[in-house]
Amino acid sequence: MALFKNFIAGEWVEGVSVSRNINPSDTNDVVGEFAGASAEQVEQAIAAARAALPAWARTTAQVRAEVLLKAADEILARSAELGELLSREEGKTLAEGTGEVIRASHCLRYFSGEAIRMRGEIFPPVRPNVTVEITREPAGVVGVITPWNFPIAIPAWKIGAALAFGNTVVFKPADLTPACGWALVDILVRAGVPNGVLNLVMGRGSVVGNPLVDGVDAITFTGSVPTGRNIAVRAIGTMTKIQLEMGGKNALVILDDADLDVAVECTVNGAFYGTGQRCTASERIIVTEGIHDRFINAVKERMAKTVVGHALKKGTQIGPVVDEKQLEHNLKYVEIARRDGATIFGGERLERETPGFYMSPALMVGTDNAMQINREEVFGPVASIIRVKNYDEALVKANDSEFGLSSGICTTSLKYAKDFQRNSESGLVMVNLPTAGLDYHVPFGGRKGSSYGPREQGTYAVEFFTTVKTTYMNP
Repeated sequence: MALFKNFIAGEWVEGVSVSRNINPSDTNDVVGEFAGASAEQVEQAIAAARAALPAWARTTAQVRAEVLLKAADEILARSAELGELLSREEGKTLAEGTGEVIRASHCLRYFSGEAIRMRGEIFPPVRPNVTVEITREPAGVVGVITPWNFPIAIPAWKIGAALAFGNTVVFKPADLTPACGWALVDILVRAGVPNGVLNLVMGRGSVVGNPLVDGVDAITFTGSVPTGRNIAVRAIGTMTKIQLEMGGKNALVILDDADLDVAVECTVNGAFYGTGQRCTASERIIVTEGIHDRFINAVKERMAKTVVGHALKKGTQIGPVVDEKQLEHNLKYVEIARRDGATIFGGERLERETPGFYMSPALMVGTDNAMQINREEVFGPVASIIRVKNYDEALVKANDSEFGLSSGICTTSLKYAKDFQRNSESGLVMVNLPTAGLDYHVPFGGRKGSSYGPREQGTYAVEFFTTVKTTYMNP
């Protein structure tokens, strides 16, 4: 089996360890073997990125745009192939995997345009003969650390933005899903990214993470809350710029006046699709009492028809959990909810034709917002029902969380929709739509414990990936 190597200073190099990338739909299927970098190799990658920074920062916007556009075109042309690769290594259904690949292409295409659209400002003088000009320059060497649940889209929108604005990059993909990150780097390099501008260091965060955070000018991270907080503490010690996207315990409010079919679709899609492995997934479903029983019955009927199976098998709607550890984690939280008094529908380990990490979606009825299941992120196909009297109580419960990433409401009332938009303490608000799902051209991020630092994506990405310079000139 071929070994997929790290990429440092324009060369594919072996590491100090090798990990096997296992298909969660079929544990007999090895996607590939990937080299793990050493701490010394991370330092070499940072040095290469720093050496390449002056030249790349001074390339024209047109050059950077064309590189990103060429890579976007190849990703789109290979979307079927790369979608299958993504589904094999992460467990998304083939439709979800291919959709994520297409989104990665869209992200690179968007940031190819942003390279051209970067703006400055000229302020009117307040002193005779003195002009003031505001310009943006690259943040420097950027460390990119990405999660396993979106193994090509999240790297694409981080790396695409970094390169568009003239930064150099040291990229660490998730240890569980390195294949898509490797493919993305390979495509960008062949699209014309110069040596040293983009470096790939794979391996465990415990080996690669600390030297990466210590050596770069800025670090953009998506992952768990504990890891994000550790990065924040470490980065502050070196005055490193940080952008952290972490957890969520997202609430979806269902009001009495909601369209029942819409409410069910938003719930099942938002809570269970993608195997619930999305930071924007709906884990708390807050339902007013007038629609509660009808809603529960309708969701249970829909769940009974949902097909859990091999990610590449036709007809599969929910693929496997990413690995054994995550599956055990999910099942543990189902049992915690049962212990605390919830009635559980689903939430069982499943056997399929191939050995894998299969789980039926779990709906937990009769929970309270104070229960452990409603305070801690599960990150699986698990949703709990919280019954409330009215909209006012629903809003209070929705906001009663240490997280604030995404939220949603199902209602036919413009009054309640607008009030929820205004008063929901989250970075993303969805009305009659699933809490999970965001387009590539708008800002992404949350509040409270979910996010720290400038927003990702869209025109707002420039805030993190550049630094502002104010110049006074007396000609």
